[in-house]
Amino acid sequence: MVTKEDIIEVLKLVEDPELAIDVWTLGLIYECEVKDDVVDIKMTFTSPMCPYGPMLLELIEEGIKVKHKDIKSVNLEVVFDPPWEPSEELRAMFGV
Repeated sequence: MVTKEDIIEVLKLVEDPELAIDVWTLGLIYECEVKDDVVDIKMTFTSPMCPYGPMLLELIEEGIKVKHKDIKSVNLEVVFDPPWEPSEELRAMFGV
């Protein structure tokens, strides 16, 4: 059975191409639930106009389904409330 932790490991492999940091570490994932063979993810982008948004969604869904063949459906909900803000650790990495 696929667990939330299994999905998080996949999310840690999907990098934002602009920042070269994975979507989990960036804090773009707000919620992640696994129910049987369905994964529900609520996430955001670094900005509403993120040019890589569609690509990130595709990489997340593909990564989960390739790694975990038992998963039949990946539901990705993109929200902008609350807006994304980098954590203190990320700010330090960015030198801000």
